[in-house]
Amino acid sequence: MSQDIENCAGLVQRGDPDRYLTAMTAPPEHRGALFVLYAFNLEVVRAPWVTSEPMIAEMRLQWWLDILDEIYAGDEPRKHEVVTPLAEMIKTHQLPKELFDGLIAARRWDVYKEPHASAVNLERYLQDTTGNLMRLAVLATGGTDSEALQQYGLGAGIASLLTAVPALENAQKYPLVDGSVDGVQCLAQQGLDALRGARGGLSQTPKSARAALRAAWLAKPVLKAAIASPHLVAQGNLRPPEFRNKIRLLWQSLTDSY
Repeated sequence: MSQDIENCAGLVQRGDPDRYLTAMTAPPEHRGALFVLYAFNLEVVRAPWVTSEPMIAEMRLQWWLDILDEIYAGDEPRKHEVVTPLAEMIKTHQLPKELFDGLIAARRWDVYKEPHASAVNLERYLQDTTGNLMRLAVLATGGTDSEALQQYGLGAGIASLLTAVPALENAQKYPLVDGSVDGVQCLAQQGLDALRGARGGLSQTPKSARAALRAAWLAKPVLKAAIASPHLVAQGNLRPPEFRNKIRLLWQSLTDSY
């Protein structure tokens, strides 16, 4: 398993460096679970982007749904750098299948170019993608699921979405239901309110699981920037300077906060 986890860590370091850094703040015995989950997420996220053919992208997502069916049925897992450690981790931590299924199903929106039909659809997409991943990460590192955790994941998802708007629009995908100044500010405020409202309910999160919550380490400053200067969304300039980001994460790690 150590080589499999090392491979997953490498995938995450290259493909999702922000989550890699937060995983490295976890206690050493829990980092492997985070690397495996984040590597799985990368595989699913990439599925709609590696081909311009919707049918092929759908097949890639279905492959992962089939893999999960096999894992939860107790079948011998296929040999794959992510599937092999994922199957072991699911067995060890008894992770709920519906969170994986929901995450994969939500990514079908990424296959096509139609915008989200409503604000409700957008919220559900973010809860099922960023939110489900955070819930799985917390469960895999000794925490428990809760309504507060779901809200925290939603806030993180809104922040991630706003930073990704330019790249998505360059790919002719339009994630914002309302891209006006007021619409952007309203969405960012919703995310900030979700983060703030969730904190009280997360106060008992064990230290082992707080690195999973630190996946939202940049959400608060990003959302505040979007509220104060919504034009930064289109410019792709919501992220604070990198040196400030690293100081923020270091402080959270040293103080066991999130």
